[in-house]
Amino acid sequence: MKPFSLATGMTNMRGVFYPTGHMVLMLPTAADARQACELLRKDGVSEDDLCVASPEEFERQITGATDEDDELLPSVGTEAQTAQRFRSLAHEGHHALIVHANAGMASEHVLQVLKDLPISYGQRYRHLVIEDLVEAGR
Repeated sequence: MKPFSLATGMTNMRGVFYPTGHMVLMLPTAADARQACELLRKDGVSEDDLCVASPEEFERQITGATDEDDELLPSVGTEAQTAQRFRSLAHEGHHALIVHANAGMASEHVLQVLKDLPISYGQRYRHLVIEDLVEAGR
């Protein structure tokens, strides 16, 4: 697995965290994140399609991409709220697992593979749609 880096194309036009084509899952511990990666690798997900970020690193990288201080323009969607939720969980110590999700990868299948792990929050980013995978407070 590779370290997370907020790459070009992982924000929307307003600069808010919106990694189209990815699933972002938050897990309480580093061990949970490593176990999730291992389970996904065993299920056939390429190591190149998996990124893990420590809470500090994830929060640092998405802090400028949460739109939390922008009061000039209203958000047309929920992406700013979602990005803020990820940032809050990272601030609380949760680790991020970012999975490059090709079109054929079913969200339900990924959640089934990871069913025994304590995923605290999860979203799948599609073009113009954020799919709730795991609601806050699951």
